[in-house]
Amino acid sequence: MKQINFAENLKHLRQSTGMTQKELAEKLSVDQRTISAWEKGVCEPNFYLLAMLCEIFEETFDGILT
Repeated sequence: MKQINFAENLKHLRQSTGMTQKELAEKLSVDQRTISAWEKGVCEPNFYLLAMLCEIFEETFDGILT
C-alpha cells in the first residue's frame, strides 16, 4: 500500500507554480497558517478544500494524495 504523502505533494505543487502559502491561502479562504500546517503534516484539509486544491493545481485526488 502506498504511503499518503499529501504534505510533500502539496508543497511541491505550490512551489512548482511559484505560489506562496499566503496566495494559496487566499484562494482557499483559509489562514496562511493552515497551509503551513498542511505542508508540515500537522493536519489535512477537509474534502471540500482538497477538491479545491485539485482544481487549483489541475491534479487528481490520487495525484495529490499519493
